[in-house]
Amino acid sequence: MNATKDLLYRIADDCLIIAHRNSEWTGLGPLLEEDIAFSSIAQDKLGHALALYRILHEEFGERDPDTIAFTRNEKDFTCCHFVELPNGEYDFSLMRHFLFDAAEFLRWTMLKNSSIASVAALAAKIQGETKYHVYHGRTWVIRLASAGNEESKARMQSALETCWPFALGMFEHGVDEQALIREGVFAGEDELKTQWEEFVRSTMVEAGLIIPEHDAAVLGGRKGYHTEHLQPLLDEMTVVFRTDPGAEW
Repeated sequence: MNATKDLLYRIADDCLIIAHRNSEWTGLGPLLEEDIAFSSIAQDKLGHALALYRILHEEFGERDPDTIAFTRNEKDFTCCHFVELPNGEYDFSLMRHFLFDAAEFLRWTMLKNSSIASVAALAAKIQGETKYHVYHGRTWVIRLASAGNEESKARMQSALETCWPFALGMFEHGVDEQALIREGVFAGEDELKTQWEEFVRSTMVEAGLIIPEHDAAVLGGRKGYHTEHLQPLLDEMTVVFRTDPGAEW
């Protein structure tokens, strides 16, 4: 797999899996407003994955989007571990939402300058959508941590500590990172991580939360090594498609 295809798969697989996780809050959110918000964000993420799978199909000769999304097993996915984890309590899902979408917003901002015309055009569209995702997550993290009570702040701090090493795994290098940089496709995961850490730190200062300083990144997802949670998620997500893969809906 060449470097560009690998990059697009990584981004698309992240979006597909986090879309499924976010959709699991439908009907279960702590507030009706949040129920709707997570459902809407899930729909956007699914659309982002579809758009990337289409580019892979139409420009790189990969299989059609439905086949890519619904017929692969866990070892074929390149998503990070962070998106695979079960939702847990709302504090964890909210912190994951903010940390993930902050990275996605910055990633799409960088990709607006990609040498791949279709990717740059898609990035210009998606960046605007992810801006609102970040705003939603950031607002609630700050509200619960700085304007809530002692329990809400403690829960958000605990969620940050749980999320942090998995969040760092978002920036695991894929295939031939230097080729992406050299060819102007993408400025690289290290540059993205630097921008992300700066943005996240400013938010956590405002929220009064402390970022863990010494946690190592949880890696392996980009190489096809996943948590015990991914295959059950895929089994659930693909159950209808697998009953009759040739059906036309």
